[in-house]
Amino acid sequence: MAQLNEFIKQLKPGRVYRRAEIINSAKLSNRHLKQLQENGILQKLYAGIYFCPKESTFGNVPPEENDLIRCFLKGERFLLHSFNSYNSLGVGTTQLYNQRIIYNHKRHGNYKLGNRVFHFCIRIHFPKKLTEEFLLIDLVNNIYSLAEDRNEVLKHVFSKACKMNKQKIRRSISMYGNAKTKRFFASLL
Repeated sequence: MAQLNEFIKQLKPGRVYRRAEIINSAKLSNRHLKQLQENGILQKLYAGIYFCPKESTFGNVPPEENDLIRCFLKGERFLLHSFNSYNSLGVGTTQLYNQRIIYNHKRHGNYKLGNRVFHFCIRIHFPKKLTEEFLLIDLVNNIYSLAEDRNEVLKHVFSKACKMNKQKIRRSISMYGNAKTKRFFASLL
């Protein structure tokens, strides 16, 4: 019991933990892990992923998305974004989407982590951070998944691409564009 109490003192509210990290570092058993969940000290978010809740005046604060995804993928190499990011480009997209998209090298499909659903897409290449050039190319890659007037949006996309830094946009097209996107921008290249 002293071992469990010592482990509880080491927990950081708001942090996401993997099961192996908890079991190995504190030498706890599955029974102890279940006991921590029953007492509300840890919450199970997914198989092998646990969260130490952080309290606020409005109740428990959910885990940070980046920490949750990092723990789920067991690594740092991913890009988290939403189709809502396209609205910042000024190319006529106005819809709001409730889905979070994670480009990565390991998982594909929809996964429910805690109370949120994330759509994981395996991509060979993606930047470390969102850039305007990447978003423009990604918008064209995903144009058929958007609830927008495609022809109008594509007209604005091409116009915007012509005004952007040619070297950066060409590099982004060659690195991140799928075959249809490359054909769409062929005259720009």
